[in-house]
Amino acid sequence: MSVKNALAEKIAGEITLSPKPGQTIRKWRKIFKISQSELAYFLDTYPSVICDYESGRRKSPGIQTVRKIVTAFLEIDAKKNSERILNRYQLFIKKDEGILDIMEYPYGIPIKKFIREIDGTLLTSPDTIDNRKYINGFTLIDAVKTISSFNSSNYIQLYGWSTERALIFTGIQYGRSPMIAIRVHPVKPAVVVYQKPDNIDSLAIELAERERIPLVTTMLSLNNLKRKLKMV
Repeated sequence: MSVKNALAEKIAGEITLSPKPGQTIRKWRKIFKISQSELAYFLDTYPSVICDYESGRRKSPGIQTVRKIVTAFLEIDAKKNSERILNRYQLFIKKDEGILDIMEYPYGIPIKKFIREIDGTLLTSPDTIDNRKYINGFTLIDAVKTISSFNSSNYIQLYGWSTERALIFTGIQYGRSPMIAIRVHPVKPAVVVYQKPDNIDSLAIELAERERIPLVTTMLSLNNLKRKLKMV
């Protein structure tokens, strides 16, 4: 299967199986950086129709409509000279060995709800939580394997389709290295989670505060954490 067909199948599957297909359409439209008007023009319809689908005011689109929407995403993307989503997908097919799991949610999860669902404890001030941001996915990372080999290529793989995601690190001793790596890179996550850390250095918390990124710990076992992440 070609990369383009694999991506089309992924998007169509997410929309069709989503409990909130309108919100999933909106998520992918934003990933492709397409306006409602641009999508409506391509589909030969009105922007209000797209708005009604995304808000849930119009009933869930059928298979044929989903296929047209996905085709529109990919064909509009093909006309771009740079930053094509299809190019990014080629990067994500080969997963770095330090990435234990990566998943996109069908729609955004409020940060506070996400923290609550993983039995998280917020180490930074409540002010670091931006209520306008949502968690669109998570990446579960083996800190020992990943931090030591960070470069621009495997760093961007951590973000999947959206920077509005949780980066969750296992095997943390003091927590400095992940926050230092995040601080020097222009792309920032919505939240950073340390799973069962040995200790937390005050520098890690200070760096998270400076970057306005919620820093959270969870004492769940790895298996329980994986289960809860899939159920959020």
